[in-house]
Amino acid sequence: MRAYLKNYRQSPRKVRLVSDLIKGKSVVRASTQLNFLNKRASKVVGKLIDSAVSNAKENDSVNKDDLFVKSIKVDEGPTLKRMRPRARGSAYLIRKRTSNITLELGKKVPKKAKVTKKTKSKK
Repeated sequence: MRAYLKNYRQSPRKVRLVSDLIKGKSVVRASTQLNFLNKRASKVVGKLIDSAVSNAKENDSVNKDDLFVKSIKVDEGPTLKRMRPRARGSAYLIRKRTSNITLELGKKVPKKAKVTKKTKSKK
């Protein structure tokens, strides 16, 4: 249950701020947190979560409440290089960075109840 976003036009450093917040959280809680987060990348990461959830429903028929964000990885994509004119006819290089985001969802495994052994106390 994975979803990918390639060549997103924002620097990976800024996107990682958002991705670190939702790592390991349930899908419902992560999407709620992203709705109230005041970052540009939060809207895009929220759409990516929705895409991964719909992939999980379609392919594996898993309920949304049983999913959590197993891993989210933000890598650097291709950098667009632009020039800006400077003094005396020189040029200044501007790097417009892009991000590649990989999101993986996992299914929650219900915890088994611990079986405790009762011991007789001697009096």
